[in-house]
Amino acid sequence: MSKTTDQAGFPPPLKDHICRTVYSLNLTIQRIHKAVLDELGITYPQYLVLNLLWERNDQTVSQLANQLELEASTLTPLLKRLEAGGFVRRVRDREDERKVLISLTEQGLNLRSVAGCVGANLMERSGMTASEMKSLNAQLRALHNQLADTGT
Repeated sequence: MSKTTDQAGFPPPLKDHICRTVYSLNLTIQRIHKAVLDELGITYPQYLVLNLLWERNDQTVSQLANQLELEASTLTPLLKRLEAGGFVRRVRDREDERKVLISLTEQGLNLRSVAGCVGANLMERSGMTASEMKSLNAQLRALHNQLADTGT
């Protein structure tokens, strides 16, 4: 008998499925972020890319895609929109023209100073402390890593 079934072999109630909880949590967080991100003029996926570039500027499309667990072809249209919005610059690598380097513009760099409101808004809405949010994030990241390490 699987650990995810009851005595009769039936799956547990939907409320007990962690995948459903994480999925609906993700949607809720994105809705909460959307109101703030709309004011900043970016989408949630764009916000994720910008965070990676704020941590380390001048990354290739494939480096960003790997960190976001996306295909480079999925990321390219998003990067084009960020470039059109004036937040990033896309330039072919001089040493290897197959690679495209993504770097922040001044506008993209300046956005960092106001983007802290995104996380602050979520924390306020959650009613959790910074320490509690950090602990929960660590637990979720550990679960993700464990599941990713076992393959798909």
